[in-house]
Amino acid sequence: MWERARASGAASVIVAADDPRILEAARRFGAECALTGAHHASGTDRIAEVVRARGLSPEEIVVNLQGDEPLMPPAAIARVARALEEHPRIDIATAVAPIRSLAEFLDPSCVKALADRADRALYFSRAPVPWPRDHSAGGRPERFEGALRHIGLYGFRVRTLLRFAALPPTPLEQSEKLEQLRALEHGLSLHLVRLEEAPPAGVDTPEDLERVRRQMA
Repeated sequence: MWERARASGAASVIVAADDPRILEAARRFGAECALTGAHHASGTDRIAEVVRARGLSPEEIVVNLQGDEPLMPPAAIARVARALEEHPRIDIATAVAPIRSLAEFLDPSCVKALADRADRALYFSRAPVPWPRDHSAGGRPERFEGALRHIGLYGFRVRTLLRFAALPPTPLEQSEKLEQLRALEHGLSLHLVRLEEAPPAGVDTPEDLERVRRQMA
């Protein structure tokens, strides 16, 4: 993950964690590290602590790359950061990719994104949306063309990051367990960067870890 973040062209890359063992391992390969509190509910809250401690200026751009996404393409990281420069009125940038199968469309762990014509996010859901009303049978969709998968990669300006981290949880966020809905419910705008392909799956299980180790080897 650190190597891919560095390859994106970022001015600096910081590994932030609440476990000293993680930071000890990261320092061994040369990473700049920041120890954070253990109370954070999300990665966004964690990087907000680091940003406050570093005193970054309000307009600086920060990209949150989660540690469970070790195969994220550097180009995707760079595109999310660049989107904030290209769209100065957008609060947050994130990424989406086309859904490639009906099974993926129906999987609740695959978060779907809905976009307007300017690629601003309308909604995110674990449900299969948009629902193809004219192409479903027995309460089950039969088509998924045009559906988008959300990729958990976020770019913020520092001022927006700190504002977002200070906002209280919202009903839709708590219902879907998707923190980006908090941003939408509080009126923040999210720009969706369209990737041609979804990055390789991240690490959520021991089996995922072994798969990623094989890929990296």
